[in-house]
Amino acid sequence: MRIIAAALLGVMIPAAAMAADTPPPAGAMKLSAVLAALEARVGAQLAYVDEADWDDDGYWEVEYYSTDGTEVKVKLDPMTGEPQT
Repeated sequence: MRIIAAALLGVMIPAAAMAADTPPPAGAMKLSAVLAALEARVGAQLAYVDEADWDDDGYWEVEYYSTDGTEVKVKLDPMTGEPQT
């Protein structure tokens, strides 16, 4: 019985996590445009973007590295591409 319960729990947790995922809102900028706005804002200081993830709280969470090797994490508005405070 415990094995069945554990197996069901293993199936239900990922399904529940997937159900919580929400897409960016209608009318949001494409991720490529949000990243282009970031590149324009940071300029030559941006070495590369390491990660970009949609957060269910309503923003793009982007991790990038500057040319001096500093890791930077920013939350970007999906409608404007501007950093959120």
